[in-house]
Amino acid sequence: MRFIFSRRFYILLAIGLIPLSLSWGFPVLRSIVVFYDIGLILVALVDWLISRKLTEDLVLERKFSRRFAIGDETEVCLHLENRTSRDFTLILKDEYPPELKLNGKREEQFTIEAQTSAEMFYGLMPPKRGRYEFGVTAVRFLSKFGLVWCQTNLGSSQSIKVYPNMRRAREAELKALGASSYLAVQRKAVRRGEGREFESMRDYVRGDELRHISWTATARRSKLITRQYQIERDQTIVIAIDAGRLMTGRIEDETKFDKAIHASLALMSMAARGGDNAGIVVFGRKVKKFLPPKRGVEHFDAVLEALHDMEPELIEPSYARAFQFISSNLKKRALVVILTDLVDKESSKELLSSLKLLRPRHLPLVTTIGDRDLNLVVSQTPKDLREVFTQSAAEEIIHQRDSALRMVEAQGGLALDVNASNLAPRLLETYLKVKERGLL
Repeated sequence: MRFIFSRRFYILLAIGLIPLSLSWGFPVLRSIVVFYDIGLILVALVDWLISRKLTEDLVLERKFSRRFAIGDETEVCLHLENRTSRDFTLILKDEYPPELKLNGKREEQFTIEAQTSAEMFYGLMPPKRGRYEFGVTAVRFLSKFGLVWCQTNLGSSQSIKVYPNMRRAREAELKALGASSYLAVQRKAVRRGEGREFESMRDYVRGDELRHISWTATARRSKLITRQYQIERDQTIVIAIDAGRLMTGRIEDETKFDKAIHASLALMSMAARGGDNAGIVVFGRKVKKFLPPKRGVEHFDAVLEALHDMEPELIEPSYARAFQFISSNLKKRALVVILTDLVDKESSKELLSSLKLLRPRHLPLVTTIGDRDLNLVVSQTPKDLREVFTQSAAEEIIHQRDSALRMVEAQGGLALDVNASNLAPRLLETYLKVKERGLL
């Protein structure tokens, strides 16, 4: 129904029933009560008919306190403007996406005076990335005579996007840098005496490397002059995220793919602070998304937009296609960070055979993401037969991973085996070491 009877209607209906207690000796009262009840119902219907269009000048707008991000609560505001000449007593009930977690009440009753506005607030927390739909807002308002609640809809349906959480990425960056300062990476990026990019010249000091002495400057000045170097800027980082079967595994409330995305954002943020360009490749059986290496706010927004609805699939990834694509689209030497998982020999074999497509032009960093600390599982004393089998499986996985990662290093690449909880910090620390050692 488009209306329900109000409390006033039921009170008047109850008043009409009082004469029935006296109708035993006066049958005419029964007829009066029947006509009274029928008349009351007819008046209520007329009240609904003349009141149902009163909300045409009520304007509702849905606003959000900020962009939706996975794991963070966003405040939803319903702004209602009364452009009519009468007051309204009404109930608002918003239709939010059921996948999002509600904090507070999405329904509220209040009175809005003529030519004024009112607001209603509640919080929503998205548990995963993607696109979601808000429905229209249901409104019940008290009719002109107060006999019925009229029901209608205000506003319109609205799509929202839930993005990766940049706050988590920055927290991981801070954790990797240490508690000293958020400017630590910038100090590392200009530290003298390391790297291969020429910075300036100065007088030779005992302990300086002889290979850094500038003999032409020494001849001109008749004293030893040494070159100073700084860590190179404007280098290229490409992050290749595996969107295949093993990345669908869940750790707590997220997939490994989600963990990889947040670690990638942290690495891109740190690379930008260090003066480097970073790009993203997402691949399964084929390359699903590619953003060339850049830096800046617009590039970050483009990355968030590209990743907000990406999901892993239950298929085996093709490392060969992904690495061939990277090699074809990147002519400048780059650090290629591969975020994946390796369990069986076949996936390790394909990865190792495909690395030759990146070497020697690029420097690959193969990072495997484990469910948990397998070494801790192996080190514990088993209590029952089930734990014995668990340890045996963990030992086999550790052995296969170690063998694969050692082969990566044997081919001139870098290898990192971490669990999901310390993925981002370890990845950022490795990036800084690559910069400091001038491996690019």
